[in-house]
Amino acid sequence: MMASLCHCPASPPHHSLSKLLSPLSRPRLHPLLSNVLPIFNPSPNRIRAGDQFRRLSSSSRSVALPPEELDSPSLGDLTRPDFPILHQEVNGFNLVYLDNAATSQKPTAVLKVLNKYYESYNSNVHRAIHSLSAEATDAYEQARNKVAAFINASKHKEIVFTRNATEAINLVAYSWGLSNLRSGDEILLTIAEHHSAIVPWQLVAQKTGASLKFVGLTKEEVPDIEQLKELLSVKTKIVVIHHVSNMLGSVLPIEDIVGWAHSVGAKVLVDACQSVPHMVVDVQKLDPDFLVASSHKMCGPTGMGFLYGKSELLSAMPPFLGGGEMIADVFQDYSTFAEPPSRFEAGTPAIGEAIGLGAAIDYLTGIGMQRIHDYEKELANYLYHSLLSIPNVHIYGPAPSETVHRAALCSFNVENIHPTDIATILDKQHGVAIRSGHHCAQPLHRSLGISASARASLYYYNTKKEIDVFIRALKDTIDFFTSFQ
Repeated sequence: MMASLCHCPASPPHHSLSKLLSPLSRPRLHPLLSNVLPIFNPSPNRIRAGDQFRRLSSSSRSVALPPEELDSPSLGDLTRPDFPILHQEVNGFNLVYLDNAATSQKPTAVLKVLNKYYESYNSNVHRAIHSLSAEATDAYEQARNKVAAFINASKHKEIVFTRNATEAINLVAYSWGLSNLRSGDEILLTIAEHHSAIVPWQLVAQKTGASLKFVGLTKEEVPDIEQLKELLSVKTKIVVIHHVSNMLGSVLPIEDIVGWAHSVGAKVLVDACQSVPHMVVDVQKLDPDFLVASSHKMCGPTGMGFLYGKSELLSAMPPFLGGGEMIADVFQDYSTFAEPPSRFEAGTPAIGEAIGLGAAIDYLTGIGMQRIHDYEKELANYLYHSLLSIPNVHIYGPAPSETVHRAALCSFNVENIHPTDIATILDKQHGVAIRSGHHCAQPLHRSLGISASARASLYYYNTKKEIDVFIRALKDTIDFFTSFQ
């Protein structure tokens, strides 16, 4: 039957990450870290969400949080104090947030930077000579420099700010695609792509006469790289591919794929939304022609993403949107256009959001992306094997091994229980937030013979304790539903 989580005592003292870590990640822990207490407890000002949902069993035993470990605190323990939203109750239980593939939470450092912009120097950029505008412009362009450095772009002008990764893909599809694709040309994708990487190219293909070719899955439920190599030909003009699957958790060999594509003259667009927040991404090493990512998945604000594009390609591409800022001169009968990236940033941009993204990059850099990746690899294995221990659970995607790395997420189904029912009970009865549905990947789900799945996805501020709570809550949820069968 259903069980409820026990309440925890008041939250521990807040030790900001910025005080514990230098701007460059230190290999040894700061002495203060030995005093950090478990961060699972809600803060003194915790929020209590609606608790009106009917308890499924009033006689259920409490599910206790795992006992405190005596060893050094994990990266999750160290960073959790910097995320106010994590220290609340939802439906009467301590929040366990496991929907990070959809969006990440924001640290106090980012929230403060956003607040400072709107309180101290809110102004439009690139247009005025007064002090507020100069400060806003400097901060906005510094954010661009930070993005370029974060992914190791050779020039800051190779970074175009967009509303999100979806807009960035549309920018390439409509600006580069409409100018370069013709009837008979092929666009190569995998069946595991996000809708935002499929639909824009469907629309462009309809306009140009180009066709879409899809790479299927192997028996291990990962995109078939051998088939991808077979489908590459002189007809292939662009390969649109994810770095990390938001549903399968698989990681593709982008550097190899880029090399194969370039050997037949094709361009490559990489959807890096699930990789840039979680690992070191070096565009000079990977060598894609285009790469996109979203701010909100890497601790930054919503409404902000970016496109990386090689300078020579961006310079040859026509504008995507027309208006202010993207012009050089406007006459009555024609206009001339600014150089990239301004050419692709029409109108007043999301200034505060760009500055917030820069603050998020500062925060991530302070921890160290390799450190984040190493910790999440540990979490990924723990989550996978914990789920695998539950009968009648099918996990999609590859099994982790010495040679196969999985991202820190698991999409799964439980036999004879709908994933939305599972997600609902986990939320209402345990305060555990996961995703259910098709995860903007309907073609992938159809290829797997399913219409939906549940997904638990982690970030570096999650802990093994939270995974344990999730697993216990999932077992209780399964027990509840099977009691009616």
